[in-house]
Amino acid sequence: MLPTETVENVKGWLHSVESTGTLDGPGIRRVLFLQGCPLECLYCHNPDARPFRCGRETDSYTQLREIARNRDFLIRAGGGVTASGGEPLGQPDFVRSLFTGCREMGIHTALDTSGFLGARADERLLSVTDLVLLDIKHIRPDRYLELTGRELEPTLVFARRLAARGIPVWLRYVLVPGYTDDPEAVDGLAEFVRGLGNVERVEVLPYHKMGDWKWAELGVENRLAGTPEPTDEAVEDARGRFRRTGLPVF
Repeated sequence: MLPTETVENVKGWLHSVESTGTLDGPGIRRVLFLQGCPLECLYCHNPDARPFRCGRETDSYTQLREIARNRDFLIRAGGGVTASGGEPLGQPDFVRSLFTGCREMGIHTALDTSGFLGARADERLLSVTDLVLLDIKHIRPDRYLELTGRELEPTLVFARRLAARGIPVWLRYVLVPGYTDDPEAVDGLAEFVRGLGNVERVEVLPYHKMGDWKWAELGVENRLAGTPEPTDEAVEDARGRFRRTGLPVF
């Protein structure tokens, strides 16, 4: 039953929805890709999700009704609901409403975020967040700025805040040749992760070119058009550096 008496209905904007996702948290999940992102990542595979206040308009009750229909399946599959993007913390009230409803229905929640807007995640939102998939683009502030057009520090502040609250984190790191594969940078991020104490696993994600067609369709310059995908050896080297933290690495 939809817990409308305890959940505020909030308007939101969606980019897309995946009903049986397996890559964005444990188990089989309903993944809501929210519209809007303040970062300008060079390797973004959804540049069409960047603009805010566009995409498909919806509200949390509409989405919770869809989630409620699949509640038993999601729970049996060891899954839940993931808010991704875009950047879900661009719409924190919408995410909080969704997660509150999921918590009332006993459904696991995961927040897939860059952490740049972490200050917008208030205590009420974090109290109904079971897992954070934290995508730290680079550990060096200058390279982070080059990759995203934004400052690194807000993400690190958010990571430390999650650690202080003991909220489980899965770290995500995209390996881009010539940008994020510098061994010293990988080691530096691994050392940062080691000190947090709440990171349960690390995912090293090879850069891919599957979203290149979107850049062309939008008429936007893709500065990584000539960048190759990383070799298997490079990916395994990065994973090995993270494994030294003693955490599971994928």
